[in-house]
Amino acid sequence: MQQQMQAMQQELAALRSRSGVQRADIAGQARQQRALGAVEQRILAKQRQQQEVARVGGPGGARAAASEHTPIVLANDLICNAGSYTLGSALCFTPGGFVELAGIFRNPNLVSDVGTDFGGIPFGNSLQSRESEFRFSARQSRLSGMFTAKVDPTLQISGYYEIDFLGAGVNSNSRESNSYVPRIRQIFATVDSLDTGWHVLAGQAWSLATTNLSGITALKEQIPLTIDVQYVVGFNWTRNPQIRVVKDIAPGVWAGISLESPQSVLPASPFATPVGLTANLSNPGDPIGQLNSATTYSNNNAPDIVGKLAFEPGYGHYEMKGLMRFFNDRQIGRSNDAVGYGIGAAATLPLFDKRVEIQASGLVGEGIGRYGSGQLPDFALRANGSIAPIPTFQLLAGAVAHVMPGTDVYLYAGWEHANRTGALSTAGYGSPTLVVSGCNIEGAASTTCQAETRDLREITGGFWHDLYKGPYGRLVVGAQAAYVERDAFRGALGVQPSTSAVIGLASLRYYPF
Repeated sequence: MQQQMQAMQQELAALRSRSGVQRADIAGQARQQRALGAVEQRILAKQRQQQEVARVGGPGGARAAASEHTPIVLANDLICNAGSYTLGSALCFTPGGFVELAGIFRNPNLVSDVGTDFGGIPFGNSLQSRESEFRFSARQSRLSGMFTAKVDPTLQISGYYEIDFLGAGVNSNSRESNSYVPRIRQIFATVDSLDTGWHVLAGQAWSLATTNLSGITALKEQIPLTIDVQYVVGFNWTRNPQIRVVKDIAPGVWAGISLESPQSVLPASPFATPVGLTANLSNPGDPIGQLNSATTYSNNNAPDIVGKLAFEPGYGHYEMKGLMRFFNDRQIGRSNDAVGYGIGAAATLPLFDKRVEIQASGLVGEGIGRYGSGQLPDFALRANGSIAPIPTFQLLAGAVAHVMPGTDVYLYAGWEHANRTGALSTAGYGSPTLVVSGCNIEGAASTTCQAETRDLREITGGFWHDLYKGPYGRLVVGAQAAYVERDAFRGALGVQPSTSAVIGLASLRYYPF
């Protein structure tokens, strides 16, 4: 332990010496100061841990070294951060996750688990629209872990995994054994160089388009506090494989760019290719090639490109973001290509001495439906079979109040909108020729309700409260209520279908770590 402390004191002295050198590069000086502060904090933490070791060493207060007589958690903390475990001379492991029992009520019946299909709320012709649903679910329970290698005071390599049980294989069901598969949420590796200000991420993570709480840092995304795992209408996100590069430009300024795995959301029925044309828009997965043959995959020949600038001028967090997408299809004798784009911004402001945080974010463009919780389609087709990206916007506003230690209350309002696009037939999106006269008649044939979603709006609120927080973990209870409206385009005879849903969710979670 004394050797460790001496090594860290030498490291601190070296950093202080380096920080005294005059530089013209202001950003370089700021990085030196950050590294210096980080080492100082580590030394202070280890001094506190040494004092704790001395305290538990015996009635006489004799100084104790990390040995077989030192509590294992305390011994691990001598090398790694609190809550972590050493796996070698420089490798730490931090476990995480929770166990959850969720209760779900919806009216009408969406036949859904803990995630709401906002765009699938049934219209009045469906028998489900006259039913409600209730179910319990433990499938959002989560396991996570972070491996961290501290190569030197300014270079860190990390690996992170996070899984839950919301995947559903083609043979999974709820009849007897609940044989659902684990689901990858995030699995990625990062390399962070503090002295140069470069950060690289590779693997599956939240999209760079997702708003951050601070900087542009993985695991610091601003995720709505909802129990619903589809979050809130208007929230911009995906979790997909990517490679990301971020640079600290100056104190409080960051820039990042990522190449992210592409996939297109196509309109649901009654969407169809133009009469007389054969188009290849998507295909079932090849099971030998390790894709799911029970669903389809779009044709994309290039990754999505996402860029972001983040600012923290001293009050609040602000972002500007943009993305480009590439679509293609194949007809007999020719290929069609199109480009989608999105431009967005976000802001988070603390109020009342950080007891309340308000946020707003938005994304507008063409072919960006995939990046909203409502999952509106990305493109439709023109009469000649060419691709027509759908103009879309997504907005979200929210507030989180920390009413007392261990109790948070939240409120969000979101809106996603799509415009008419493409052919004036089932090949387009939102065509005024679609038959929607039967959408409000119970039992009417689906051919009389060819409704396509124009607007999704939601208002939702809830709370989280610590029932217990101490050395044995944390026990948390939460509840959420939501009201969602789904409006379709006006169709033949001037009829405009509309429907809505009332949702209630409750959660009991135990965080052991």
